Amino acid sequence: MCLSNRRDMIGAKRTMTENIRKMPVTPHKAMVLAAGLGVRMRPLTDTMPKPLVSVAGQPLLDHVLDKLAGAGVSEAVVNVHYLPDQIIDHVKTRSRPRVIISDERDQVLGTGGAVVKALPLLGEAPFFHLNADTMWIDGVRSNLARLAETFDPARMDILLLMAPTASSIGYSGRGDYSMLPDGALRKRRENQVVPFVYAGAAIMSPALFADAPAGEFSLTKMFDRANDQERLFGLRLDGVWMHVGTPDAILAAEEAFLESVA
Repeated sequence: MCLSNRRDMIGAKRTMTENIRKMPVTPHKAMVLAAGLGVRMRPLTDTMPKPLVSVAGQPLLDHVLDKLAGAGVSEAVVNVHYLPDQIIDHVKTRSRPRVIISDERDQVLGTGGAVVKALPLLGEAPFFHLNADTMWIDGVRSNLARLAETFDPARMDILLLMAPTASSIGYSGRGDYSMLPDGALRKRRENQVVPFVYAGAAIMSPALFADAPAGEFSLTKMFDRANDQERLFGLRLDGVWMHVGTPDAILAAEEAFLESVA
């Protein structure tokens, strides 16, 4: 083989590799955190888990699962701990996406430990990760589809959906992160105010959890690790995010949601 042909083949392989890295990730699996006690949502959560609290005529969990179905997710791992049988019964007939239960009723794993336990069910590809009580109104396009298009495993371990604090409904905190023009995130320092809050939806690489601690730990530990390695990125939410943290916040979320579908 002549030198020029060899160079052409090497160049073609390099281009193919670069194109593969640039190909959008389309997660077909998701993890939905539904094990929390819902303390701030009492008294509604005295007798039901927070993911089953109804907003605009539908449980919070169904709002999340419907968005995942619309994004092409075929399987969703849902973890349960508090009043678990209610959630198990609620999702048992669901087919889009099919729900797999990660049962934590006899243990407390925290948001990070829950993912570690579920990894054998999630597989080796990047997956969606959503809080069961997150709720937002999409803009022109699906924000989950936008996350999938933006996630680049060559640069990122985690891509978070970030809501602007100024336009979010029911949120009055100091924010979670600032965001650089390329999407890289910088964690809020103590006493600092930053413009973005984590909206409770993300894409994560399972490789991030390869040496994760055993037992109970918070997912923020993994966020911080990815941030330290400059592999934590964000995508600005297109639409409106609603912070449904207390019973009083439900009415504002319902009004915003019903206006969006009127």
